[in-house]
Amino acid sequence: MLAQLAAFKPDSANPTPLYLQLANRLASGIHSGLWQPDEALPSERMLSETLEISRVTARKAIAVLCERGMLTRKHGSGTYIAPKLEQALSCLSSFSEELRQRGFVPGSQWLSRETGIAAPEEILALGLSPNSVVSRLKRLRTADNVVMAIESSTIPALYLPNPKQVGSSLYGYLEAHDAAPTRALQHIRAVNATTEQARLAGIKPGAAMLFITRVGYLAGGAAIELTHSYCRSDYYDFVAELFR
Repeated sequence: MLAQLAAFKPDSANPTPLYLQLANRLASGIHSGLWQPDEALPSERMLSETLEISRVTARKAIAVLCERGMLTRKHGSGTYIAPKLEQALSCLSSFSEELRQRGFVPGSQWLSRETGIAAPEEILALGLSPNSVVSRLKRLRTADNVVMAIESSTIPALYLPNPKQVGSSLYGYLEAHDAAPTRALQHIRAVNATTEQARLAGIKPGAAMLFITRVGYLAGGAAIELTHSYCRSDYYDFVAELFR
């Protein structure tokens, strides 16, 4: 590890402040997988001694990465790599699938599972008739037991008559019943966490979140899923590959 750390030494001839150089190089190392989620980052002392920089420089670099949401501090323990989920905007996959592909353990904490009469927004989004029955599921989505998002999904009762039959994966249930969406439309915007959302997600009230509305469709064109997700912006990234 010491030999690998040496590659992160800032260049004193570079006009960019040393702490920013170090922060950016550590960020590249994290993105490349040099450290895994929840793994401890080398201490300020180790960074200082190995890279021949001041502890103030190391401390400021770590602070920058904490502000970016790439690191988390645990009192009395050290600084650790924060879980981060990068999701491609061009691929329709479930939360659980995305996490497993990246080495995380997905989980859900159910907040409610119930049926009821469709609300106007649900009728419009899902193309339902008035008084249609829908199943609603609300849960916290976790990665390695860290809350990543607050998710509320509505499915027509025709496809999900008993929401309590859904286990850890909604898409897994739908696939097992030949009702998995094959395409979806997503809208993403930034919002500030309400007091309740902050409590559930373990963040400060007013903190930035990504609000995602997704409508999923069956191969025949029928809408089957309306999902609202409030994602922690410090743990969630969306990636789009563009061509010209």
